[in-house]
Amino acid sequence: MLRFSPFKCLQRIRRLSTDVGFVFDIDGVLLHGEKPIPGAAEALKLLSHENVPFILLTNGGGKLEAQRTAQISKILDVDIRPQQIVQSHTPYQALADKYRKVLAIGPSTVRDVAEQYGFRDVVRPADVILYNRLAAPFTSLTGQRLAREARENPDIALTPFDAVLVFTESPDWGGDIQLICDLLCSERGRLNTRRDTPSHTPSVPIYFSNNDLLWSNGFPVNRFGQGAFRMLVERLYGELNAGYSLAHTTYGKPNRIAYDYAARVLGAWSGRQPAQPPATVYMVGDNPHSDIIGAYNYGWNSCLVRTGVYRDGDPLPCQPTLVVDSALDAVTAALRHTSH
Repeated sequence: MLRFSPFKCLQRIRRLSTDVGFVFDIDGVLLHGEKPIPGAAEALKLLSHENVPFILLTNGGGKLEAQRTAQISKILDVDIRPQQIVQSHTPYQALADKYRKVLAIGPSTVRDVAEQYGFRDVVRPADVILYNRLAAPFTSLTGQRLAREARENPDIALTPFDAVLVFTESPDWGGDIQLICDLLCSERGRLNTRRDTPSHTPSVPIYFSNNDLLWSNGFPVNRFGQGAFRMLVERLYGELNAGYSLAHTTYGKPNRIAYDYAARVLGAWSGRQPAQPPATVYMVGDNPHSDIIGAYNYGWNSCLVRTGVYRDGDPLPCQPTLVVDSALDAVTAALRHTSH
């Protein structure tokens, strides 16, 4: 562990390095669930104190950006603005003009997220199950929960779906996968239909907001993430389509689209004119196969922390700039590294 005072360290470094910014993952770096990870709050307070720009780049989601930053601000006692976060589904906003009727996968909160993004006809799996409970015979979504989450939609089977958008982890894998495969193999996106010819291209496009096989939530062993969900959808699609692989689009880290978006957000938050990110950017993350390889491919520096997915001795897809014990260690070590 680093034993010097980070505030005194920064007072010395500030004169040497003024063109630096930070991008933080959330789960496994700043938080475990809703519990702060030691050193996380101090790291962000240190950067705020020294006016070093930082943003959050997460493969999580399910809430509006303003709701998520308000939650994190309260937990860490740090002021974080909605303009400082990029969630895995934040880039979906650009799709709202392209697709009218979408099947939105995720908890009940994703309906509001999708509507706030501008999607005009947002259908959740609960709506389909309410329309016909036989659509997902083994779903866990029943009774009062179904009544609470579902919305009556008289046009649900009359008008075609334009896309499937996986906003975040599914709360009902079995039911959701069934309905997703129904649409992917439908006749032009219509419920209750099945196309005659198998194909690599689904009847409606499908988007996954991230590809994390595993994530850290504080449980002793890492948990399956959306990447595992995608693998099941792909496997079942292949079984239904004579072995054809599923054409799909995946956002989130480590894909370049996530880093392009984050670079624009960091540039805007840094107050530069024109809005450009700092010359030196450090990605602070816990997942070598998401945060670290994404930063490496994008040309950013990276700080791999030991507070989440990564364990010493795990194979690495690339060499991080720094390997440290916490977000606070990442900040202080990165600033020392930059000043040299």
